[in-house]
Amino acid sequence: MAVCIAVIARDNYPLYIRTAEPDDDLKFHYIAHTSLDVIEEKLAALTKTTSDMRELYLGILYPTEDYKVYGYVTNTKIKFVVIVDATGINYRDTEMRAIFRKLHHAYSDVISNPFYTPETSITSPISTVANCDASSLNFAQCHMPKVLTEFLLTLEFRNFDKAVGSIMT
Repeated sequence: MAVCIAVIARDNYPLYIRTAEPDDDLKFHYIAHTSLDVIEEKLAALTKTTSDMRELYLGILYPTEDYKVYGYVTNTKIKFVVIVDATGINYRDTEMRAIFRKLHHAYSDVISNPFYTPETSITSPISTVANCDASSLNFAQCHMPKVLTEFLLTLEFRNFDKAVGSIMT
């Protein structure tokens, strides 16, 4: 079972982190961020051997005593990290690839939304839209009816959360 899923931007700051245990948030943030060094090493090794970046799945990044950390990188250098419980089921690479494909598809749906600002955290935007400020939001968000904007944004983020929730269970 996945205990943490992280989406990390190309500049290595978190866009989305969800944990199964809210009490262990800090521990999983640490594990996700330490996995970035391993991801960078694997990407450097891949680019040395081939100039073709078709293989997005990086496999197991490192195991710990309690968890196994898996990684995936998109063509735009967005990183997905999934931390699974090591004491549970042993996942095969095909199963992990399917999980990452599902997560990548859900992320693609979020960033395809015209109201999502790329490279910003993936959170519910209702409070942001309610306090509309032309300097911080794009033109469409400030000039569309707020109810419609809230609905469209919330729908995408709920779908992303639902996809992540189905992976974690």
